[in-house]
Amino acid sequence: MRVAKLFQGIIGTDAAIRITAYDGSAVGPPDAGLGLRIRSARALSYLVGAPGSLGLARAYVAGAIDVDGPMHAVLCELAEVTLHSIPREQQFNLVRSLLRYRLMHRAPIPSVECRPRGRLHSKRRDARAISHHYDVSNRFYSWVLGPSMAYTCAVFPTAETDLEQAQRAKHELVARKLGLRPGMRLLDVGCGWGGMVMHAAEQGVKALGATLSRAQAEWAQKEIVERGLTELAEVRHMDYRDVVETDFDAISSIGLTEHIGENQLAGYFGSLYAKLKPSGRLLNHCITQPTPNGPKKVDAFIDRYVFPDGELHGVGRLVNEMNTQGFEIRHEENLREHYALTLAQWCANLDEHWDEAVREVGQERARVWRLYMAASQLGFERNNIQLHQVLGVKLGEQGAASMPLRPDWGS
Repeated sequence: MRVAKLFQGIIGTDAAIRITAYDGSAVGPPDAGLGLRIRSARALSYLVGAPGSLGLARAYVAGAIDVDGPMHAVLCELAEVTLHSIPREQQFNLVRSLLRYRLMHRAPIPSVECRPRGRLHSKRRDARAISHHYDVSNRFYSWVLGPSMAYTCAVFPTAETDLEQAQRAKHELVARKLGLRPGMRLLDVGCGWGGMVMHAAEQGVKALGATLSRAQAEWAQKEIVERGLTELAEVRHMDYRDVVETDFDAISSIGLTEHIGENQLAGYFGSLYAKLKPSGRLLNHCITQPTPNGPKKVDAFIDRYVFPDGELHGVGRLVNEMNTQGFEIRHEENLREHYALTLAQWCANLDEHWDEAVREVGQERARVWRLYMAASQLGFERNNIQLHQVLGVKLGEQGAASMPLRPDWGS
């Protein structure tokens, strides 16, 4: 049995990619510009042990598989591969084939795989999950994200807009939707490296950010000092549930809801509602499922390597829960194409700094980021995932929303 052909049989694809293997075998178009290289028999064992995206990802992260050509382009060719659909009987046949040809090897789980312990979405477990993803290396993130250190979907006025301009446009869009003006008070939950906090402070808004990542909080506070914003801006290393201040004029939640479980949504939106003044606004910006019946848990690879315990919801579920907790919904929009453009630029940044990134965080973790960002770009392009902004207001006396008659943010 030639390994390349066997591997092709496992993933079940006739895509226009060249598959080559360590035993000298090859299948697929000889002139294909894209390819997979099977460097070790462990690649087969990973796929048999976890016949889905998790097994394929483990093989790549562990270095048992390499990719020839841009990762995004290779994944586009493999996009229709549905590894989870392999019947159990076929899996047994594959195992027997590997045993017969002595190709079954122990495939150790890569060291960067994460399975947090404790009660799901308890404060302690959430802190561990967030730390796994965000407390990697601020230097590494600076190479991937660029000077803005904004790790959420940017907003591109045109497809040619550069990443820094697009991230500024995103922060400005959020500010306009929230109606921020000098003298107001903003709470930014899940604030990351403080981009929205500092953007608001530069407009004369007193802004408080909360993040469960110690590395993010330390970087943000240093940057706040360097920008001379200490009188208006603050980022704390804490759970948003532990913020004691209330009576905020506005709240932004940019990329936090993905970490909030199904059973916590009511408490999440309820707590934010309670922290707002009457006529205060909440802007919730998060990744969502494209249909209400999609799986809430993120892909197995993303769950184990990128966002442990992450859950996605349909936008209708979020709108309904916001409404149930008292918010009047005033605006909603889907920015999924913008996230695809954002991820494409992050992927390019990582490739540009690849050798430095590997030295900084190690080969396995760098491979995780290369794979997940390219796969996510494809997901947004093909409407497997979406990005929604939902604007809600806490009504004041006699139903006063204090909203403009028509939106004043250009959409």
